[in-house]
Amino acid sequence: MNPKVDFYFSKAKTWQKEIKKLRAIILDCHLAEELKWGCPCYTFEKSNIILIHVFKEYCALLFFKGALLKDAKGILIQQTENVQSARQIRFTSIQEVVQLEPFLKAYIYEAVEVEEAGLKVELKKTIEYRIPEEFQKQLDEKPAVKKAFNALTPGRQRGYMLYFSAPKQSKTRESRVEKCTPQILDGKGLND
Repeated sequence: MNPKVDFYFSKAKTWQKEIKKLRAIILDCHLAEELKWGCPCYTFEKSNIILIHVFKEYCALLFFKGALLKDAKGILIQQTENVQSARQIRFTSIQEVVQLEPFLKAYIYEAVEVEEAGLKVELKKTIEYRIPEEFQKQLDEKPAVKKAFNALTPGRQRGYMLYFSAPKQSKTRESRVEKCTPQILDGKGLND
């Protein structure tokens, strides 16, 4: 146990029994415990393997390379369609954690094997994402915007494309494009 992580477990307002049990299971698998992104993160030779996090309706284990796991029990969840690598296992009771303990350990050991083998999730390339027509119009009509957008890192480009594509209404997509254009011209990402 890493004392720097203890506060996370003591301050949790919900899911205390569940996350403490998850912590014990993970530590029994001989992973190093750290605090990253404000959550308990478990590593193997400094590579992120698993994260514990708490939500309103559930607590979860997040496997960073969960897409590469076999998921024999069929319990891994892709949080959203845009999450490419990570997968969650969600819990809503201490009984679920206890019942799944042997499977959780097997998944953790498999995740370590994936890391040891150097396997990588093949991520979707930025050019494979659909550019919403409202943004494509902006790129076609304003060469400065196109040049600035193309100069952004692939991750920043993806962030904008996902943000622009999310709304169902064209009016909302247009509004987002207009609002973000100055930021793109400044060479900044969506959350910079």
